[in-house]
Amino acid sequence: MTVGPSRGRRYVMLFLFFCGFSIILFRLVTLQVLQAAELTAKADRQHQKTVSFEGARGMVSDRHGKVLAMNVEVPSVFGVPTSLENPSAVARHLSPVLHIRSGELEKKLRQNKSFVWLARKVEPEQGRRLEQLSLGGIGVVMEGQRFYPNGPLLSHVLGFSGMDGQGLEGLERRYDAQLHGEKRVTVLQRDALGRTIFPKGMKEQVPTPGQALTLTVDEVIQYIAEKELDETVVRTHAKSGTIIVMEPQSGAILAMAVSPRFDPNAVSSLTPDRWRNRALTDTYEPGSTMKAMVAAAALEEKVMTPGSMIFGENGKMTIASTTIHDHEKLGWMTFPEMIQKSSNIGAAKTGMALGDQRLYRYLQAFGFGQRTEIDLPGEVNGLLKAPKDWGRRTLASISMGQEIGVTPLQMVSAIATLANGGVMMKPYVVSEVRDQKGLLLKEVLPHAKRRVVSEETAKTVTTMLEGVVTNGTGTKAAIPGFRVAGKTGTAQKIDPRTGGYSSTLFVGSFVGYVPAESPRLAMIVVIDEPQGEAWGGTVAAPVFRRVGEQVLNYLGVSREDTVKIALATRDY
Repeated sequence: MTVGPSRGRRYVMLFLFFCGFSIILFRLVTLQVLQAAELTAKADRQHQKTVSFEGARGMVSDRHGKVLAMNVEVPSVFGVPTSLENPSAVARHLSPVLHIRSGELEKKLRQNKSFVWLARKVEPEQGRRLEQLSLGGIGVVMEGQRFYPNGPLLSHVLGFSGMDGQGLEGLERRYDAQLHGEKRVTVLQRDALGRTIFPKGMKEQVPTPGQALTLTVDEVIQYIAEKELDETVVRTHAKSGTIIVMEPQSGAILAMAVSPRFDPNAVSSLTPDRWRNRALTDTYEPGSTMKAMVAAAALEEKVMTPGSMIFGENGKMTIASTTIHDHEKLGWMTFPEMIQKSSNIGAAKTGMALGDQRLYRYLQAFGFGQRTEIDLPGEVNGLLKAPKDWGRRTLASISMGQEIGVTPLQMVSAIATLANGGVMMKPYVVSEVRDQKGLLLKEVLPHAKRRVVSEETAKTVTTMLEGVVTNGTGTKAAIPGFRVAGKTGTAQKIDPRTGGYSSTLFVGSFVGYVPAESPRLAMIVVIDEPQGEAWGGTVAAPVFRRVGEQVLNYLGVSREDTVKIALATRDY
């Protein structure tokens, strides 16, 4: 029996249909099962673009809750080059709004990418104008920008953050892990024609903000310190200046002022030298302020007493083939008079009575040659050589504040130790860390590092330092109605050209505390390279008085007698 032509064709068609179905079925299994994950990822890469945005950085406030650093929402502009038909025309429309050359914009828009930033964190008005233009393939999204409402106030402590929200300097850098907000991930979709479909509510998607910091700093005290410091630096034509105000009993920093100041809202045109926090990065020879710590060591070791007599060699003494001078031709004087008159010869003899090992041990105990461990970046150790590296005159030189390098923070911490009865406290600027809901995550409590001298020794030195202000080199630091304890310092700087001490470059300083009988404030004033009279008692002591007077009045500290004082913060 033969198969007819029509039946044969049907078999052939059935066979071909079966083969085709098998091929399609195999392909479907391959696509849907074997290559599903790979193809899905490939499709996502072609039709989706993942863009991440940082959450707002945490707020920074002073001890009373006044905002010092915050985030504001500003527009950022992006483009989707793969969806643009005429990048040149789009660039021409964008150029006058973004203030960017059209050629530069066109170059970005011609990239084979599904997402490019065109301008980050522009002015709100620019964002509104772009939305009105309604250009296809161009989008605007809101990003957080760091804003410092007080401008230069506390700028060297706060520091600043970068374009992508990372902390670069100051507290912003030190506490970046806490302040940094969480990332928000947004997926941009493209349809079959390559057009970008922006997620609904893209502008309203808000990622979790960072943690908030509360500082020990008082905004008003900081303002007083900066105002007085700036005026002094300008008036004396000084290179720079520093003021630190600390609570002796806790180590809390109430103010840390550095001049010249800078505005952290506009740092792009500045150099690192401008935003360096000189209070803890720059060392200087302290001069006669060191005599307070040398005196404390001598009293503690009982090599000197308040009744000890020291001969001033009539203002000139030779040590190691060099001559030490006093600014007065002093004869016999008591140990307290040596401090009051700031005798270099008396200090050198005191240091020699102690000996190199004991003096070195006490200088270390007072914190010199080591970091204070304050919670700020950039702090240096200072310079304190070990006795094995001392020359024949080093013992005498260090005793009067030469051949040693200190930071203003180290020196104010040392004087605060005497104000606190001989106990050294660790300085700090952040008191609390809270989450975005206000829940307390961390509280920083005062930390006593060590006892340096006895309470009796601290009280004796305090009485001696009061004499400096009432009848010595620091009379211009006196605050009416309050007992002030402090010490002046005038140090010659090293001339970089000769390597020796300069006859024209000085550092004038004053360090002390008030009220002497129950200290509320420990403070240092350092004026670097003032022109004209550079004595610490002339250039720095008056600043101590003006700042101390206003701060004590602001804090409501009662005085021994009634003196009417105008509050300098009235115009704040």
